[in-house]
Amino acid sequence: MAFVTGTLVLAGTPIGDVADAPPRLAAELEGADIVAAEDTRRLRRLTQALGVHTHGRVVSYFEGNEAARTPELVEALAGGARVLLVTDAGMPSVSDPGYRLVAAAVEKDIKVTAVPGPSAVLTALALSGLPVDRFCFEGFLPRKAGERLGRLREVSGERRTLVYFEAPHRLDDTLTAMAEVFGSDRRAAVCRELTKTYEEVKRGGLGELAAWAAEGVRGEITVVVEGAPAASPAEFDADELVRRVQVREEAGERRKEAIAAVAAEVGLPKREVFDAVVAAKNAARSASADGKGLS
Repeated sequence: MAFVTGTLVLAGTPIGDVADAPPRLAAELEGADIVAAEDTRRLRRLTQALGVHTHGRVVSYFEGNEAARTPELVEALAGGARVLLVTDAGMPSVSDPGYRLVAAAVEKDIKVTAVPGPSAVLTALALSGLPVDRFCFEGFLPRKAGERLGRLREVSGERRTLVYFEAPHRLDDTLTAMAEVFGSDRRAAVCRELTKTYEEVKRGGLGELAAWAAEGVRGEITVVVEGAPAASPAEFDADELVRRVQVREEAGERRKEAIAAVAAEVGLPKREVFDAVVAAKNAARSASADGKGLS
C-alpha cells in the first residue's frame, strides 16, 4: 500500500481590499488541519471579514520562528495533514515566509499546491505604464548604503523592467541611489497602498521621484523601474567593459561567466571583452613593476 502524505497549500491573501480574496481561500481556511499564519491577529481579522471559521489548529509562522517551526509542519504533512500557509498580504514565500517550508516539503516528496491570489509585483507592474513583456523581481534592496549601491550596479545593464519592494522610510535613499546608478532620467513608477483607499501611482524620472519622496511617503511601497536602454557597442570603451566585469566578479561570478554576461549585455563578441580585461590586467602588472623599480 502506497504511503499517502498530506498537502501544503500556499494561499494568496488580499494586498489591500479584502474583496480581492480568491474564492477558494474561504474553503481552504475552513478545511485545513493546520493554518500557519505570519500574523495570527491579521488572520483573525481576515477570517472575520470573510465570514469564515478555521476549524483546524492555528500556529504562527513568521521570520523569527520559521526555521524552528518548519520541521514540525513537515512532520504533520508527512502524517497526512493539510497545512494552509498564509502571510499578511500576497503570496507566501515571495519576500515573505514560506520558502523554507516549500523546500522542505519538496525534499520529502510532499504535494505542494497554491491558491493564486493578489500580487503586489504584478499589480504594480501592470499599473506602471512601463514595458511588461519581460521583467525581473529584485525584492528588497540591502539597508546599508554601500551594499545597496553594489546591488544596483549589478543590474545597471539589465534590459528587463525591474520591480522592487521598499519600506516607506527608506524610499528617498533608494530612489536617490537608483538615480545615481541608473540615471536621473530613467523612467520609474512608485506604487503606494495598492488596492487600498489611498492608492497612488507616481510616475516620472528617478531624479524627479527621489525629490518627491524626500518630502516623506507612507504606506506599502512597490517600485517599478524601466530596464536599461539598448546601447550601441561603440558606446562602450575598454575601461567600461572592464568595470562591468569587475562589478560582476565582486558580486561572486567567475571571470569567464562575467565576461560572457557583459558581452551579451553590450552586444560585443566575448573575445573583445576578454581582450579588454587581459589588457587592463597586464597594464596593472606593468604599473606595479615600474613602481617597484623606482623604489
